[in-house]
Amino acid sequence: MMRKDELIEALRDRDNARHKNAVLWCLAIIGAIAAIAAIAYAVYRYLTPDYLEDFDDDFDDDFDDFFEDDEDEEEADEEETAEEEAADESEAAQEASEETAEA
Repeated sequence: MMRKDELIEALRDRDNARHKNAVLWCLAIIGAIAAIAAIAYAVYRYLTPDYLEDFDDDFDDDFDDFFEDDEDEEEADEEETAEEEAADESEAAQEASEETAEA
């Protein structure tokens, strides 16, 4: 009877070992497939040209041009106000000199 129990236990251990071995092989195969897929994706990303980079460059140029136009308008507005202020000051100086000449 003792011998029979030992034999049954040995067979169960053997089946468990085979099951563990099968699970290990399945995980190894899945890992190998994942590694190959990762390498293939890395090669694809490396070899594919970056079209978005060209688009970003064009967009940045247009964006910069837009703000340069605004800066040019602001400079023109500042020049006009400076000229108006200078004209107002010169008119005020002429009026003051005329008033002193009359007095």
